[in-house]
Amino acid sequence: MTRQTRTAKDIIAATSAALAPSPDDNRLVPLVESGTAPLSALAGLALEQRHIIAADRRAFLFLAERAGRGTPCAAFFGSLAEGEAMALERLAAYESACGLTPEAVGQYLPRAGCQAYPAYVAWLALNGEPPSVALALTANFAAWGGYCARMAAALRGRYGFSDAACGFFDFFAGPAPELDERAVAAVAAGSDDAHGEGVGGGAHYGRLLQRYESMFWNTLAP
Repeated sequence: MTRQTRTAKDIIAATSAALAPSPDDNRLVPLVESGTAPLSALAGLALEQRHIIAADRRAFLFLAERAGRGTPCAAFFGSLAEGEAMALERLAAYESACGLTPEAVGQYLPRAGCQAYPAYVAWLALNGEPPSVALALTANFAAWGGYCARMAAALRGRYGFSDAACGFFDFFAGPAPELDERAVAAVAAGSDDAHGEGVGGGAHYGRLLQRYESMFWNTLAP
């Protein structure tokens, strides 16, 4: 392990810890865990995610292109784009468990509070430095993965959802060692210029991402 890699790992760990959400940042997940969240809120999450996944995948592909073929950042963002495609495949079973029909999915009008997150990811794709964006996303994914793990457990225990219906959340909650390695390499590509201070604007980007994620969950909460 090189010194630069160690520094990148330290930056990711420190940024993830600093940006970790507080217990009251998400009002929906505790309601799901108590079994009091209505099915309409669960369905809304599925409907919003269908829009978010499509937008984020395009943003990640653009970031990979901006980073340059063969670079660590391109590999990281390319992996994220592939992951979004895989997540989309798992979303249909969750939609069905929520009682959604193809017509309901097609006619749904997304909410601004939920779509602020992908709108900012698109802004980052155009304006952010790729290593800094990699740091911000990796820090945010730590929180997102934790929420998905809690959702998967609650949907099984409180709502009786099947493994297939929970597959979308299991996908994001599970370990991803290869992606973690690519994240470290991407952050390491820019950490020399950051002097250990978060790879440029990465911490700032991550702070806003976390705020927009909280907005997503709380917009869905009844």
